[in-house]
Amino acid sequence: MTGFAWAEVMAADVLQEKGTAVSATNKAKDKAQAAKGKVKKSTGKAVGNPVLAGKGKAEQAKGNLKQAGEKVKDAGKK
Repeated sequence: MTGFAWAEVMAADVLQEKGTAVSATNKAKDKAQAAKGKVKKSTGKAVGNPVLAGKGKAEQAKGNLKQAGEKVKDAGKK
């Protein structure tokens, strides 16, 4: 196992001990979705494609809403 893979396994073990492994994964996916949407929106605007810009805006909003949901879940755990 490489050093990087080992570090990932150790990080996953630490997160699972705290019960946040799923939450951390969801947060990363939600951030990625919002970023992907932002890129699509910007690309659509740059090339003059309103459909792509609209899809990007929707995807970005969906990712942002999911992030807000995760924050609410985290607040409820405290």
